Amino acid sequence: MISKENRLSEREVKKVLTRWKPFFSYGIVLNYLKNNLNKNRFAIVIWWKSIKTNVERNYFRRTFYDLVSSSLDNQKWIDYVFVVKKQTKLDKKDEKILNSFKQDINFLLNKV
Repeated sequence: MISKENRLSEREVKKVLTRWKPFFSYGIVLNYLKNNLNKNRFAIVIWWKSIKTNVERNYFRRTFYDLVSSSLDNQKWIDYVFVVKKQTKLDKKDEKILNSFKQDINFLLNKV
């Protein structure tokens, strides 16, 4: 899990989404915006249609924050918002879906 100072608030997420520069992968879209805060900040948006329960949504959110914790020291100073596409179905019991989720996140982080 990453600290609260490295997470975006709802207002900041909306700001990034309105001034976005997108990168696409199979199931996730990355929107980013440069900031002047000398730190990277992250957020993930998971549509309620993509997931069955709140428990699974929180599981994927925690997994996401564990994956991006290695990118905190990157010197680019960017706000990242990852949006899971509506047609993407997430299930924590399916290993194939979980690996695909992790690969998409890593691919998009390396793309920027």
